[in-house]
Amino acid sequence: MLAPMSEVPVSRAQIDELLDAAGAVRNRDLLADIFRTTVALAGDDISRLDLKIASASLHEMRLAFNTFRPYAHRSKVTMFGSARTQPDDAEYHQTRRLAADFAERGWMVVTGAGPGIMAAGMEGAGRENSIGVTIRLPFEESANEFIDGDDKLVAMKYFFTRKLMLVKESKGFVALPGGFGTQDETFELFTLQQTGKSVPAPVVLLDIPGGTYWTSWVRFVEEELVAGGLVSPGDLELFAVTDDVDVACEEIVGFYRNYDSIRWAGDRLIIRMQQGPDDAQLEALNDAHGHLLTQGRIERTEPTPAERSSGDALDLDRVVMHYDKWRQSSIHRIIRDVNGWMPA
Repeated sequence: MLAPMSEVPVSRAQIDELLDAAGAVRNRDLLADIFRTTVALAGDDISRLDLKIASASLHEMRLAFNTFRPYAHRSKVTMFGSARTQPDDAEYHQTRRLAADFAERGWMVVTGAGPGIMAAGMEGAGRENSIGVTIRLPFEESANEFIDGDDKLVAMKYFFTRKLMLVKESKGFVALPGGFGTQDETFELFTLQQTGKSVPAPVVLLDIPGGTYWTSWVRFVEEELVAGGLVSPGDLELFAVTDDVDVACEEIVGFYRNYDSIRWAGDRLIIRMQQGPDDAQLEALNDAHGHLLTQGRIERTEPTPAERSSGDALDLDRVVMHYDKWRQSSIHRIIRDVNGWMPA
């Protein structure tokens, strides 16, 4: 039986001494939990392989956190797609142009730092606007030439830690045609959005003009997943499909035209934005989305005590509602209406 954390043989004084020695000032409660978990592992009868996985995961997450930290103020878009795409393929040119458009708007481009679509994204954005999260594979010796040797490149051993960093730091996502890896990354994006395990974010499925990759994929989702009751029709609102680079860029950037972020306060959803609704807009919001609530109406609100204590976006306007957590995908509908209050 696994011993409870309360029985870990290390005192708070010992942990405080270690934190003091490390110079820790902020978030000492969370750091103390990490110490306790590490000590608890020492008393668990687990294999050396399991310990290697835990050690390597924590080590490379630390490296990745520090790679991204200097650029926390920059908006980022992650681009997924095939490593097999060639530089003379239409998908490569489409990706390179889109990445250049994001860079011109001040966004950084994050990719898996490999060849193909990943290289195209970094070539288009330029080294100064690129961050790479590569995976160590036996048949890929190094990152692509557009990011290799850069400080904004981190190499990961495990796919799950790599996917964490490809998703965690970005405000938008673009998926281009690709194989199993691209499908895996794209479906995981939708799973995180559908279940509320990540904050709402725009996802664009970008094809080449006349291409059928994503339209065929959507047909499969509609005919097999939606028709079979395996996902809800509203889950199709989690993404946009286009073959137009300008439309793709605007879909991502425009998602934040007015909308800024969400925060849950118990069972209440708070949506934060640059410009809150006037009376007519608030009424229209309730008329259009009242069926998504478990009770009451959508109302204007001031920052909650938790937001005030943490200084969390206190300058923004807010609306609050008792939102049905089973309908996470439909939050995108409300965000689209909120963005409609601001000119394009």
